[in-house]
Amino acid sequence: MGVPAHILPFSILIFLSASFVSVAAQKNGIDIYGLTLDSKVTSRFAHTTITSRVVNNAEEAQEAVFQVELPKSAFITNFSMIIDGVTYPGEIKEKAAAQEKYSSAVARGQSAGIIRATGRNLEKFQVSVNVAPTAKVTFELVYEELLKRQLGKYELILKVRPQQLVKHLQIDVHIFEPQGISSLETESTFMTKNLADALTTTQNETKAHIVFKPSLAQQQKEPGKLDTILDGNFIVRYDVNRATAAGDIQIENGYFVHHFAPAELSTLPKNVVFVIDKSGSMSGRKMKQTREALVKILGDLKPEDQFNLVIFDGHVTQWKPMLLQSSPENVEEAKKFASHISAMGATNINEAVLLAVRMLDESNRKEQLPSGSVSMVILLTDGDPTEGERDPQKIQENVKAAVGGRYYLYCLGFGFDVNYAFLEKLALENGGVARRIYEDSDADLQLQDFYQEVANPLLTMVKFQYLENSVELLTQDSFRVFFKGSELVVAGKLQPQAQDLLSAQVKAQSHTQNFTFQTEVNVADKEKVFQSPKYIFHNFMERLWAYLTIQQLLEKAVSASGDEQKSLEAQALNLSLKFSFVTPLTSMVVTKPEGQDQAQVVSKPVEADNDQSSSLLLLARLPTSGFRQSSPILKSQGFLAPPGPPGLPGVAGLPGLSGKSLLKGVPTFDMQTDYDPEDYSPHVLDSFPPSRHPTFSKFSRLMESHEVPVPSPTLSVDRAPHFILLRNNRSEETMCINMKGSPQNPQNLFSDPIQGIEVTGKYEGSTDKFVWLQVSYRNPEVQVRVTKDSIVVTRGSGGKSSSYQWQGTLYLVMPGLKLTLENGLLLLSASDKVTIGLASLGNPTPGLRLFLNDPGHSSSQASGVLGQFYQDLQWDPAGPSTVEDTRELSVRGKTYTVTRKSMVDFQESKSIIIPPKLSCLYLEQPL
Repeated sequence: MGVPAHILPFSILIFLSASFVSVAAQKNGIDIYGLTLDSKVTSRFAHTTITSRVVNNAEEAQEAVFQVELPKSAFITNFSMIIDGVTYPGEIKEKAAAQEKYSSAVARGQSAGIIRATGRNLEKFQVSVNVAPTAKVTFELVYEELLKRQLGKYELILKVRPQQLVKHLQIDVHIFEPQGISSLETESTFMTKNLADALTTTQNETKAHIVFKPSLAQQQKEPGKLDTILDGNFIVRYDVNRATAAGDIQIENGYFVHHFAPAELSTLPKNVVFVIDKSGSMSGRKMKQTREALVKILGDLKPEDQFNLVIFDGHVTQWKPMLLQSSPENVEEAKKFASHISAMGATNINEAVLLAVRMLDESNRKEQLPSGSVSMVILLTDGDPTEGERDPQKIQENVKAAVGGRYYLYCLGFGFDVNYAFLEKLALENGGVARRIYEDSDADLQLQDFYQEVANPLLTMVKFQYLENSVELLTQDSFRVFFKGSELVVAGKLQPQAQDLLSAQVKAQSHTQNFTFQTEVNVADKEKVFQSPKYIFHNFMERLWAYLTIQQLLEKAVSASGDEQKSLEAQALNLSLKFSFVTPLTSMVVTKPEGQDQAQVVSKPVEADNDQSSSLLLLARLPTSGFRQSSPILKSQGFLAPPGPPGLPGVAGLPGLSGKSLLKGVPTFDMQTDYDPEDYSPHVLDSFPPSRHPTFSKFSRLMESHEVPVPSPTLSVDRAPHFILLRNNRSEETMCINMKGSPQNPQNLFSDPIQGIEVTGKYEGSTDKFVWLQVSYRNPEVQVRVTKDSIVVTRGSGGKSSSYQWQGTLYLVMPGLKLTLENGLLLLSASDKVTIGLASLGNPTPGLRLFLNDPGHSSSQASGVLGQFYQDLQWDPAGPSTVEDTRELSVRGKTYTVTRKSMVDFQESKSIIIPPKLSCLYLEQPL
């Protein structure tokens, strides 16, 4: 039994509805009249209270269902319902005792109070209760979590989805970091211009307060209607100052926490073997995304790194016989190899991992690995072993014996058909962690982000030491490796006889020297820091210690066995009960008023419980003869079954149908675009489990789409230019520019070293489209890359990447930059920078488009295909004042023919049915 080794981002979703009454009919059913979320984050430890107040406006009893999605790594600490002035609390018990006591009620299907995974980072808590007419109920849920630093940021995600208008709705986030807050940003995927005023952020050196309090009018999707626009993520990201390399120690009520993340250290060389599953089940999008991610990862290797590739199905193949230096020539050759990996065959995990270990052993034996370097194996697989050694326990024993504690093994499980418990133990026994990669459009970014977490080792053999007889009950105090962008945390209790000063040493090694970091703090002074109740909660440091201890005990139990495992679980259980945490070892029993279901048992799952759960439920509901007539769920979505690949039977009883849509405008399964015969060999397809069949996988992705694309209007025959430039405040000098030619390399479109902005793009002459456009900022260090399908925002060099869809919304505010996405238009703006707009247009002139505004901020050093036009222009003969005149324009020794034209203006929202026209000075830029 265990939990994921990493701590996932902090996240919640709020949802309350009547079980059989339309949510819109608030006056005749369950109405949420108050919803508050209060989150206090102190020294990275988050304490969140969700309070929902509802009333039954109907003339008969209604069932209210309270659902909250919280982080998988968070522990629920309290839940209660107040009905007619009577409080019904949840009681936390040992899981076995709770299940046994209430097993009869569970057997009757009355156990609605359960927790189950609902996404990458979330699990759902749900409780239902019958509410009498005019009666009011207050629900309150409390949970806690230690935020983990990943890729240089702590992240707090609040996913808000009330599903109806709420009269009093408020989110409060209080952050108190005595080290000082170095950066703070907020992001929302539902924020619009109308909602922006509901968000306020105040910040000083150590504290921040973020408030989101929308009015009823601001919550409305459309004026006069009851549908709410609040449906998406509300995110807070931040980091802290680090004045001393030895880290920061905080003390409260006799307990301490030591945060350690030294900066300005050199990256250690690493030796990495990538072990990639290319079995038949990896066919299609999974293999394509793996290839793309691997090519990007290879490009991020540092010159001092050594690497190799192992690919496997039923057979195991190595790219080169030994590890090679990451020279430009070797990396390019490896990229070509990786880009041609194709999927076919069975799965021989045992031999593939052992071969990677033998490679490291051989290089080690020949003394080819740099002194002090870090050696690791990164395994990516999507299934169980089906070739060679198939016994998971035997594979674990083989790998553990081969690694011998010398290397690190990281296991990435692609999708839900993997044996995650097997991969987790395999990784934890060998110094690494396991991570699930979710089958989604951004799976390649998930792979890249994971690699970035382990790409920059800074220290090895890290050991925390405190004066003898000064501390006790320490959490883990020694770590094999410390990575850039992460943080090591040690907590403990001060002994009664401890001195006024607490001294600490952190010893560690790099590839060039041994380090000893030292710090000393005054206990009384540190205790005074946490006197304000506004930013802390009772005994928070002791609860932080308990939380961290339980997580580490459960993690150790994963790789333990026998009496050792029982001892670890017993310790974790005792702490869970003492501090009232719902963990994988405990359950919460939710009581209800007399006459209602009396036994709702809330149990916390582990990541391994999620295997085989993603698509199988849908398959179980499909009729064997197709679902044209008999599947109301699918019919309501307007889909028919996808056809099977040529010459193959339907999937799980699904016949090969025409793929026509029941509703005009709904996407269909297209054999020419959704099925690639090169990806699927018939003998490979025959071996697929139903949920992994490529035809079903393609169809599932169509079914999961919430957006029904509407064909773009074709009322205008005018073209939209590639670029629109507003040179000054005079609209008559607006320029429209189109590219021409067939350049081989990406183009520098706009570069301004004074503003710290660079815009590049890859133009494809054969289609007259840009494949991608990219905007890079120096301060803040942010990169925005867009394609026709998605938007990817990357923070810092090797920082976290976030992917967004054009049809969504985004409101991201960070120091020195704001990103807004609404109605298909992405704006990048700041008070002292050029405003950049990006769009992905449909017919009649599909493709990526860009415009530049606020030209007054452009400096004299602006350059590039577009930047040159912000310099002094020379017109011949008299200037562009005469309508429809053609003029000659000279800039930096180049001459262009400029004509005034009427073109489609894409600077406004794409929601406009008939796009506006723009009179501009048109020119073509040869490339």
